[in-house]
Amino acid sequence: MTVTETPRFVRADGPDKVTGSGRYTADLSLTGMLTAKFKYAGVAHGRITKLDTSAAKAIPGVFAVLTQADVPNVRFGPFVQDRTLFADGVVRFEAEIVAAVAAIDAATAQRAVDAIVVEYELLPVVNDAEAALAPDAPLVHPDWSSYGAARPMVRNRNDASFASIAKGDVEAGMAQADHVVRSRYVADGCHAAPIEPRAIVAQWEGDKVTIWSSTQVPFDARAGVCETLELPANRVRIIVPHLGGGFGGKCGFHQEAHVAALARAARRPVRLVFSRREEFLAPDKRREGITYEFETGVRNDGTITARRVKMVLDNGAYTSDAGFFSQIGAMHGLGPYRIPNLLAEAHLVYTNHQPSGSVRAPTAPQSCWALESHTDEVARAIGIDPVEFRRRNAVDTGAEGPSGQLYGEIGVQQCIAEAARLAGYGQTLPADEAIGLAIGWWPSFSVPSGAYVKIDGDGSGQIITGAQECGTGSVMTLRQLAADEVGLRAEDFQLVYQDTSVAPYDMGATGSQTLFNNGRAVVAAAAQVAEQLRQLAANRLEADPADIVLADGRAHVAGTPDRSVTIAKLAAIAAGGELLIGHGSGAPPEAPALVGSTCVGNVGMAAWVAPQFSCHAVRVKLDRDTGVVRVLHVAAAHDSGTIINPLAAEGQVQGAVIMGIGQALTEGTTYDDAGHQRNAALLEYKLQTCADVPPMAVHFVQINTPNAGPRGAKGLAEAPNVATAAAISNALAQLVGQPVRQLPMTAERVWNAMNATGAQGGAA
Repeated sequence: MTVTETPRFVRADGPDKVTGSGRYTADLSLTGMLTAKFKYAGVAHGRITKLDTSAAKAIPGVFAVLTQADVPNVRFGPFVQDRTLFADGVVRFEAEIVAAVAAIDAATAQRAVDAIVVEYELLPVVNDAEAALAPDAPLVHPDWSSYGAARPMVRNRNDASFASIAKGDVEAGMAQADHVVRSRYVADGCHAAPIEPRAIVAQWEGDKVTIWSSTQVPFDARAGVCETLELPANRVRIIVPHLGGGFGGKCGFHQEAHVAALARAARRPVRLVFSRREEFLAPDKRREGITYEFETGVRNDGTITARRVKMVLDNGAYTSDAGFFSQIGAMHGLGPYRIPNLLAEAHLVYTNHQPSGSVRAPTAPQSCWALESHTDEVARAIGIDPVEFRRRNAVDTGAEGPSGQLYGEIGVQQCIAEAARLAGYGQTLPADEAIGLAIGWWPSFSVPSGAYVKIDGDGSGQIITGAQECGTGSVMTLRQLAADEVGLRAEDFQLVYQDTSVAPYDMGATGSQTLFNNGRAVVAAAAQVAEQLRQLAANRLEADPADIVLADGRAHVAGTPDRSVTIAKLAAIAAGGELLIGHGSGAPPEAPALVGSTCVGNVGMAAWVAPQFSCHAVRVKLDRDTGVVRVLHVAAAHDSGTIINPLAAEGQVQGAVIMGIGQALTEGTTYDDAGHQRNAALLEYKLQTCADVPPMAVHFVQINTPNAGPRGAKGLAEAPNVATAAAISNALAQLVGQPVRQLPMTAERVWNAMNATGAQGGAA
């Protein structure tokens, strides 16, 4: 089934966004509002020997200047409590906030920032995550052992979070192999780079603060403000206006507390809007750089006997939400393959770089790129076509995954077949073109969520949800689910969302969880309203409530459509008595059991609820004189369960593919020896544009997945970002003669690989 065969649903927030009438956080203007600016460290690692704000405070028009001495001395972090709001004696990356200013206008605020005097004793810069694991390496956090941390995280010195997955006997499995293939790959970090820079507005009314923020996770942001400013939740309200994209970069708690503290000190509303350079440097949400070492044992018939993988992830200066990256990275390093003997070890390592964090499918695109490039090397070592090799070894219904999870019905094999078919895999191509294929996977995050649904007296509906809309269309799709339950049109429902003081809890636009979790909550709430409508209709039509059908804005008796009443009429009746209101918080599906594996540092990412699978096949063209690569066509096949909103689903795949092309060919953060980003600007950090977008064919393998989201849906937004770079890599390797072993595969790196004197890695 293709997405075009299902009726398409147009999202409700589209007109405001495309006409420019929608208001974003930076558009807000409050009476007496001040401008906030930050004083950043400017050095990657140093001990503060002098911090003088007196000159800044003396500037006319400056209303507040804050440092760590002016806020509670609270260490925070979702996995490791390793940071404070402002630098507390030591700075650990170049954009660490040392002080904050609120002033009458931007120019005055900048003058005040420039007047703040900070002097440092420079400390050794830890630039290399692999070298940071050495027992004599300088420590980014000398007091690491005193920090609070989530259990059962495994930490040691610069190793902020170690995780391993083991099954069987790797050495014995290698001994059974006819070939052992070893590879090394290096992926640079990169950025989410949303169109809208970060913006925050804070205003106090008495002892309560309202914060408008461009966050993907308003409840998480509220929790961070409460923790760091030591406030109860009922005194902090987070509202999200329209959000101009996030891609994970606006997940987590960021600068909301800084702006709130400034507003309290200044006794005026305060607004912060990042410059584009700040958007690159300051958020603790950069996609992590990773190095990989693979070793795979394989028989001549294509059977994988063993796999060993070691990964070193660049955590940056603080752990942020990256505490689970070592474990989920290990899963992606092993891939969706049947392997009886395996060992994956992953180290999340402190450096003096910008902190890593959730960027669309964290660890997955670069891990898939490395693993699937290695997989093609394994297939070539034994002379088996790479697509056939994947068919023989990829997991399937009833198979056991790398962590010992047994899979129900899944569609990875169908994805491989469809992507190959749509791409024309195996066709004769010009000498400068090739088709590469890769498979990927991603979990569906199972967390609590809640929603209210009501029908007003005129028959229109309203959904009140804590879910956050970051551009995916997931919240917009909730109207479809509610409408189907009560027999109305999606257009008959209005949404109240993105306000922590109005709606029940939701984790936010992160982990592709919105429709998966909040969708169940909306269905449960709407089902309660539907039962109330059936009872009202049954009383009026003198029928059994079980025989009442709700459809097309009416309630009728099954088999006799003429015996009917409009839902608007029923709502009017209810308005004089018991109102039509439902609430729901669909219970999160339980994680499956693991069989026969050992997981160290297990923070809950070794067993995947309703895993998603994908296969991308990409045709590329290589200019051998320059190393420039052009993507000509992409075929993307996905098992994302039942597709609720085909138009939004197709758009998510298309957008993720474009993002994947950028990660493959142009997007990567580089650092100098002093720990400064070299390319923190759009002129140097090369994003894809409309001119770079190739034709795409999208196919969904629709499998109704029990113990999943509404109607058997899985998550969707992150999975399409996983396999694109890997498929491009495998096409390139055919043209170059060996893999390009560093991501992004820039023209320079491709040219160097074409002209290298010898290959790196290979069969042993």
